[in-house]
Amino acid sequence: MVQRVGTVAFQGVEVLDIDVEVQISPGLPQFNIVGLPDKAVGESRERVRAAIHAIGLSIPSKRVTVNLAPADVLKEGSHFDLPIALGVLAAMGVFPGEELSHYTVLGELSLDGSIRAVAGVLPAAISASANERGMICPEACGGEAVWAGDLEVLAPANLVALLNHMKGTQVLSRPQAVMANDNAQRLDLADVKGQESAKRALEIAAAGGHNLLMMGPPGSGKSMLAARLPGILPPLSPAEALEVSMIHSIAGQLEGGRLIQTRPFRDPHHTASTPAIIGGGMRAKPGEISLAHHGVLFLDELPEFQRQALEALRQPLETRRALVSRANYHVTFPAKFQLVAAMNPCRCGHVADPAFACGKAPKCVADYQAKISGPVFDRIDIHIDVPAVKASDLSLPPPRENSATVALRVDRARQIQSDRLRGMGAPAHLLTNADADGDILTRIAPLEAAAQKLLTEAAEKMKLSARGYHRVLRVARTIADLSLAEQIHATHIAEALSYRRLRQDAARAA
Repeated sequence: MVQRVGTVAFQGVEVLDIDVEVQISPGLPQFNIVGLPDKAVGESRERVRAAIHAIGLSIPSKRVTVNLAPADVLKEGSHFDLPIALGVLAAMGVFPGEELSHYTVLGELSLDGSIRAVAGVLPAAISASANERGMICPEACGGEAVWAGDLEVLAPANLVALLNHMKGTQVLSRPQAVMANDNAQRLDLADVKGQESAKRALEIAAAGGHNLLMMGPPGSGKSMLAARLPGILPPLSPAEALEVSMIHSIAGQLEGGRLIQTRPFRDPHHTASTPAIIGGGMRAKPGEISLAHHGVLFLDELPEFQRQALEALRQPLETRRALVSRANYHVTFPAKFQLVAAMNPCRCGHVADPAFACGKAPKCVADYQAKISGPVFDRIDIHIDVPAVKASDLSLPPPRENSATVALRVDRARQIQSDRLRGMGAPAHLLTNADADGDILTRIAPLEAAAQKLLTEAAEKMKLSARGYHRVLRVARTIADLSLAEQIHATHIAEALSYRRLRQDAARAA
């Protein structure tokens, strides 16, 4: 007789149903796991054997075969421990195995029989709910699983509690859904003194979902400004929160099974590798751009990142997804993020001040900025200079306008964009001006005659690419939305064009 237990495998954010088939047959004592398991799954037999022994039972001295079907799908991770153990125990007749057909099972076993937390419980629970099945998962992940909807969730702390529930001698209560703590102290724009132009650019970037690059000398406040961007962004919608939490669940970064309700802010170190940024690796985990989905990816010291990693950002910035292709797998991760980057104008950072500039100035400017290719620069909507803060600015009292005030204007502008796009029948994933393209962009960005003339002349003089032209148009649309203007005027185009000057400065320096 073959005992079957349902579990899952992951390919990117896609959930694949896996059948764990257990057969105990006469023969020499062996415990074999087949069906393309990786090393973590292969070692499961030792954890299962020890956990069963810890609860006072022992595996029969027979041939135990565990098949993970379909056999041509690579099985990775320690979450196969619990379904294998339950399959073995049911095949031994410890409890009725018919009950297992109604559940999807995930969990890692300790040698003492306790059940450890695993990654991917939330997407697995959503898949189980879609298939009208219940969920068995570790106690630490129970609050995560119940977010999947109205499904039965069993979250035992150990193997004994689960077996007692299966035999009817104990009842496991349904876990409680929990949200991530949103009461942490938020960074406020009121902490930033001076830098009014940079604050304006930050507001425009937040309102339209635009990519932003800040360039200035060390200590001018670039990182400080970037860290305050999440504080002026609107909160995640319920659908976005679930989507973000699924990605973090697969990455094993959903702490305590708490649903994320604030926009992610990821700031990897500049030594990060390409797989760490884009995703991939031996087990195809989400990268920083996917962990920043619906949030902000902040790259400080941009030219210090590996050239290969920066070039790999090109496609995700356009397609809003990360396609990771390797010889043994092809997976896709969502990557709808807002890029915010900061850099010094040169290696020493003081080219604008002859008293502190190095001996290689001004040639070092071109050499340093050349580390970032033109196509990467072209994909950044807003380029802003962040000059050094004067001592007179530092002695001023805190600004009257704080993040809450700016957030109200940002939220109003985003609501205008969303209503406009919905009214035009745009796809559901188009929510901001930064998402608009093609015919949609033409329809949402009507230009008055003077604005059209200015944009055309400036595009020719500045030698803007087609991408650069459209990015200027998107930024101008956002500026108009912030000023509650239906039509884009010449002043909106002029301000949007002023945010493209950084690449021109770099070109002249070269």
